[in-house]
Amino acid sequence: MGFSIRAQTNSQMKKVFVSGCFDLLHSGHIAFFEEASQYGDVYVGLGSDKTVYDLKCRKNINSEKERLYMVKSVRFVKDAWINKGSGLIDFEEEIKEFKPDIFFVNEDGHSKLKEDLCKDYKIEYVISKRIPKGQLPKRSTTSLRQECTIPYRIDLAGGWLDQPFVSKYFPGSVITISIEPEIEFNNRSGMASSTRYKAIELWHNQIPEGDKEKLAKILFCYDNPPSTEIISGSQDSLGIVLPWLNKLEYNGGYWPFSIKKVLDEDILSWLESKIYLVSLSPRIPSFNVLENTEINKDNARNLALAAESTWKAILEKDLSLFAQSFTDSFEAQVKMFPNMVNKQIREIIDQYKKLALGWKISGAGGGGYLIFISEQPIVNAFKIKIRRE
Repeated sequence: MGFSIRAQTNSQMKKVFVSGCFDLLHSGHIAFFEEASQYGDVYVGLGSDKTVYDLKCRKNINSEKERLYMVKSVRFVKDAWINKGSGLIDFEEEIKEFKPDIFFVNEDGHSKLKEDLCKDYKIEYVISKRIPKGQLPKRSTTSLRQECTIPYRIDLAGGWLDQPFVSKYFPGSVITISIEPEIEFNNRSGMASSTRYKAIELWHNQIPEGDKEKLAKILFCYDNPPSTEIISGSQDSLGIVLPWLNKLEYNGGYWPFSIKKVLDEDILSWLESKIYLVSLSPRIPSFNVLENTEINKDNARNLALAAESTWKAILEKDLSLFAQSFTDSFEAQVKMFPNMVNKQIREIIDQYKKLALGWKISGAGGGGYLIFISEQPIVNAFKIKIRRE
C-alpha cells in the first residue's frame, strides 16, 4: 500500500529515466531502481545487443529480449524498452521523444557526456551513490562472474612519456610488464587499476581472443570517451592487454609508433626474481600529480635516456645497470612531477636502501606500492608474476 501511494504521487511529479545494459540482474540493480523511484516513475532504456557488442567487443550473457523482460518485471520500474541508437549515447532519440524530468545514473555510469546532454535538453541530472539495500552485500555484475583473470600493469621505466605533453619535448619509451592478478592490488595505486576496471566492464573476467593491440585500442577508447579532460595514457591499456615485457615508443602522440615485445623466458624469469613490492597506502582522493610540474626538453630527455638504459640492462640481464637505470627513471619522473613523492615516501625508501639496489613508486605516485630491485629477498615485500599469454 505504501509503495502504491508513493508511486501514484511521484507519477504526478517526475518522469525518471535510467539507461544501461542490466545483464545478470542482481540486488545492486534492484536497489538502484528503488532509489531512482524515490524521484518519480522510473523508465529504463536498455542498450541493444548490437550496441553492447560494438562498445564492449563481447556478447551479453542474456539477450536484449531476456533483459527487457526481467527489467520490466521489477516493481520499481514503470516501463522499459530497447534504445534505438548506438554508441555511448544510444538513448538520445528516446530523450527527445520521452522528455524525462530526471536522468538518474550511478557513480560508475556518470560521464560528462551525459551531463552535458542533460544540460542541452534541460533535464535534471542526478548521480546515485549505489548504496546496498539494508544488510545486503554491495553487488555489481562483475562480482557475480567467475574469478577475474584480467592483469594489472607495472611501468618499469619511462612512465609519463606516453603523454603527448611530455614526449613532444623529447621522444622516448615506456617499458611495461603485464602482472597476473594473484593478489587484488589497491585502487589508486598506480597499477592501472582504474583502466583495469574499465576492462572488466568491457570483457567481464578475461581479455578476449584476438589482435591484442586492437583490443588495447578498444580499451583505450573506452577508458577515454569523448569529452574526457585528463586522458589516461595508452601505456595503461597496452600494459594490461599485452602480455610479457613491452617497450612502447612515443613521439608526441597518444599511441606508440612502435611496440617491441620480449617473450624470452630467461629474461622474464630473471625479472620476476629481482622485483619486490612493498605496500603503501592508496593515493588520497585530493592528490593532484599535475601541480608544480617542470616539464621541459632536458627533463624529458633524461627520462627517455633512463628508459633506454633500463631496456638495455634488462635484455642483457645486467642487474647493476638495471637497478641504477630503474632508479634514474624514477628520479627523472620526480624531477618533472615533484608531487609524485612526499617526505613520508622518501623516509620509507631510505629504510630500504641498504637492502635494495634500485627503487621507484608505482605509477604516477602519491601512494600505492614501492617497487624495489634486489638480489636478495626483502622483508615485508611480495613478488609478482608476469603474464606470458
